[in-house]
Amino acid sequence: MLHAIIMAGGTGTRFWPASRATTPKQMLSLVGDKTMIRQTVDRLDGLVAPEQTLIVTNERLVGPIAEQLPELPAASIVGEPCKRDTAPCIGLAALLVSRDDPDATMAVMPADHVIHDTDKFQAAMTQAEEMVARTSGQIVTFGIRPTYPAEIFGYIQRGEALKAASSYTVKQFREKPDATTAAEYLAAGDYYWNSGIFVWRAKTILDALAARQPKTLAHLQKIVDAWGTDRQHDIFTEEFTAIEGISIDYAVMEHATNVAVIEAPFDWDDLGGWQSLTRLLGTDDNKNTIVGKHLGLNTTGTIVRTTDDHLVVTLGLEDTIVVHTPGATLVANKNDEESIRKIVKELEARNWNEYL
Repeated sequence: MLHAIIMAGGTGTRFWPASRATTPKQMLSLVGDKTMIRQTVDRLDGLVAPEQTLIVTNERLVGPIAEQLPELPAASIVGEPCKRDTAPCIGLAALLVSRDDPDATMAVMPADHVIHDTDKFQAAMTQAEEMVARTSGQIVTFGIRPTYPAEIFGYIQRGEALKAASSYTVKQFREKPDATTAAEYLAAGDYYWNSGIFVWRAKTILDALAARQPKTLAHLQKIVDAWGTDRQHDIFTEEFTAIEGISIDYAVMEHATNVAVIEAPFDWDDLGGWQSLTRLLGTDDNKNTIVGKHLGLNTTGTIVRTTDDHLVVTLGLEDTIVVHTPGATLVANKNDEESIRKIVKELEARNWNEYL
């Protein structure tokens, strides 16, 4: 049976000041009128039943996510006591779904991707599920054909073509490159952007963690052994906190040998920061991307996000990000977007928690 695992524990600091501790980017309506996590769950409608959907997030978001997704059973939203990256998150999910379905197949995905072609997305997921069913230990991921030399995405180099349509062996995974290397990847023609979406049997990922991260798996097993008992919360906190955080890429994917990549037939974007809005929403005649009420005079290449009832006026701005929220306003150089993370750290250092 296919189970959807949605990773929703990110903080989205590059979307400050809209993204806050209680409303990180997956809880925001950044593209369209639905939140990112609502869009992610809706994309699975008809493919995965609500009771086969598991959302792994952090403790403080369990309540808000339950409010946004009332159709999900309470047991479908798991709140981690602390952040420990994607390998422990996925390992815990694999153990949980395996309790009632030892042959479970998992479709693992982040909660903050933009994908509009739902039919094509579901068809690709079904193809991946069939590939996993045919081959023991098969891992399937999805590659996005690059349209420009992106430095903000990881890459997958494809190998030989497989029998299934638009599918290949994976030659290697590559981390986010510099500008020169990204241009080389684009020119080579055999590299994809790494979507971060995977399909595999739960047993496959648990076997991989047993081989590569046995201590992590031991902690996770203790958590699941106590699941549903009166000690669940205490054991979860104690054992999960003891885990050393590691990503699934480092823990499993870089060592796996039976990995296939499907060239994704669906559109895709990973909302990494405010410049993503330009890619997704386009620009006006002055190359500005505007969300909300704005008056721009001699303003070019600028991103403005506000509301329809709060006017933002810009005069003489170029390549700037302006984001208005009721509690805080950001004005930043568009070409220094990565430094927005430093703002959050500085607010933490000053104990200005009301802005976090």
